[in-house]
Amino acid sequence: MENLMFVYRSCKVIWTLLITILGYASSLPVGDDSICTAEELAKYSIIFTGKWSQTAFPKQYPLYRPPAQWSSMLGVTHSSDYSMWKKNEYASNGVRDFAEKGEAWVLMKEIEEAGEKIQSVHGIFSAPAISSGTGQTSTELEVHSRHPLVSFVVRIVPSPDWFVGIDSLNLCEGDHWMEEVSVDLFPYDAGTDSGFTFSSPNFATIPQDTVTEITCSSPSHPANSFYYPKLKNLPPIAQVTMVKLKKNHLGLPAPYLSVPAKSNEIIDSVSETPLDCEVSQWSSWGLCRGLCRKTGTKIRTRFVLLQPANNGMPCPNLDEETGCAPENCV
Repeated sequence: MENLMFVYRSCKVIWTLLITILGYASSLPVGDDSICTAEELAKYSIIFTGKWSQTAFPKQYPLYRPPAQWSSMLGVTHSSDYSMWKKNEYASNGVRDFAEKGEAWVLMKEIEEAGEKIQSVHGIFSAPAISSGTGQTSTELEVHSRHPLVSFVVRIVPSPDWFVGIDSLNLCEGDHWMEEVSVDLFPYDAGTDSGFTFSSPNFATIPQDTVTEITCSSPSHPANSFYYPKLKNLPPIAQVTMVKLKKNHLGLPAPYLSVPAKSNEIIDSVSETPLDCEVSQWSSWGLCRGLCRKTGTKIRTRFVLLQPANNGMPCPNLDEETGCAPENCV
């Protein structure tokens, strides 16, 4: 009997201890941003650099109507309770409108509603558009110890629904804010339009697909503007740098000197993507021409689909001749 009582008391103690541990664990805040113990506020300069050059991305590079360019940047600082967009998840209506048409109204409403309902948003920031594929734009943002995450989107123009951006980058490292961070950016497909090329007409994806990263081999279709099957990885199409602003003796952020645009000079010398010539299938053979009872000739042709670039494989012969026996001889 005493042994049974001992087992009972032991089980009761273990059970009580387990409940206590589980209760404590359930009361802990969720998400990496919850453990930020840095000073309450920090300000950053955010610099977006477009690297979308014809040298780095020669295939179907948009030269006019419209030429390659970047939309304005729309971003937010937030906690882990909010998400602007996520890879392999469905884009919101706001992200869809922004990625397809550059319209920010619905996305702004989504951000405001999230901030009002669950207090997950600290601030919204934006930066001007860039009128070419290469160049820089910048702005400032403020993060909070309870809202240390940064997310943003920039639309690739022209494109069906392609964009670049960051999803929930944490600028807090325990008890301090990161001084500087740079991230290479690659293209994403919002999953709402089925176009393959920069200039594809609007063709809605039904049912909607998830947000996916565009690579040199995916989508695996020769018509894809980013399809470079000989590459292992696409070169970065853009880069973002965030630099913490230091406070002067008055407690105000010191002015930030933007990164010099000389980075654009490096793009052409480093990111040279070779593009092989692409030609059509052969046409059918033409009529056999020549004198009767003698060997004649007939010709077939093909045409260039894609001109080579950056020392890519040159185009082969576009016509071919072979011998034949003239027809309809009398």
